Amino acid sequence: MKKYSLLIAMGLLLLIISGCGNKNNPNKVTSVGSTAMQPLVEQSSLDYKKNNEAANITVQGGGSGTGLSQVSQGAVSIGNSDVFAEEKEGINAKDLVDHKIAVVGIVPVVNPSAGVKNLSLKQLRDIFAGKITNWKQVGGKNQAITIINRSQGSGTRSTFEKTALKGVKSVKAQEQDANGTVDKIVSATPGTISYLSIPYLRISKKLQGLSIDNVKPSYENIAQNKWKIWSYEHMYTKKKTNQATKKFIDYLQSVKVQNGLVREAGYVSIHDMKFEALADGKVIKK
Repeated sequence: MKKYSLLIAMGLLLLIISGCGNKNNPNKVTSVGSTAMQPLVEQSSLDYKKNNEAANITVQGGGSGTGLSQVSQGAVSIGNSDVFAEEKEGINAKDLVDHKIAVVGIVPVVNPSAGVKNLSLKQLRDIFAGKITNWKQVGGKNQAITIINRSQGSGTRSTFEKTALKGVKSVKAQEQDANGTVDKIVSATPGTISYLSIPYLRISKKLQGLSIDNVKPSYENIAQNKWKIWSYEHMYTKKKTNQATKKFIDYLQSVKVQNGLVREAGYVSIHDMKFEALADGKVIKK
């Protein structure tokens, strides 16, 4: 029995030593947060490690709120967020450094059975407010509308409410944490409507993305702010961070990645944006 207890104690000690080693590893980068940003960060980390074999990069989702909270607490190297740190309650933005990596468009999506490809902005708001409850009211099929919303901590939801609903309160509806889960539910459930980041919509190919007032969510329309439902993809760090984190962020902001992977993955390069969004919600021409 004593021998068994000794083995357990030794095992725990090894885990503690291993954890300390990982924390102090100068090549370690942990990037957590926005699921809208996750595909870009994951692929970038794989590409980066091809020429930086010593790099130790871990990428996780969890939502923008989680990313901002964990980087603020010093638990991770990078907090990925679809919203400005200033917009999140309980986060001291002055303690963090904002690195803008890309711009992501958010698109209302429906199950193709709805028979709708375009809505006016007023119709979209009335659907989420519960004033329009059947697709036939907007030119679609005689089919009840079911809303799938994002969870309260979601940066995608914050962006959608701020730029599309603009103060219109959404009816109580089923909530889901991640873009991928929304994709699966809306794809499988007739009559549903929700919203996704464009990279997930491109991957899905099972959903109908909607135009708004006959404006499509194209690369050019987002860059010119004609499509107004978009946000920055932020990487937040502490003011003091390790060199491995700085180098990885520099890589993501490089011309090579901005003109290559960022565009290929469905995001808009920060270099191509003709408008700038501010933390207070204003959008100004560059």
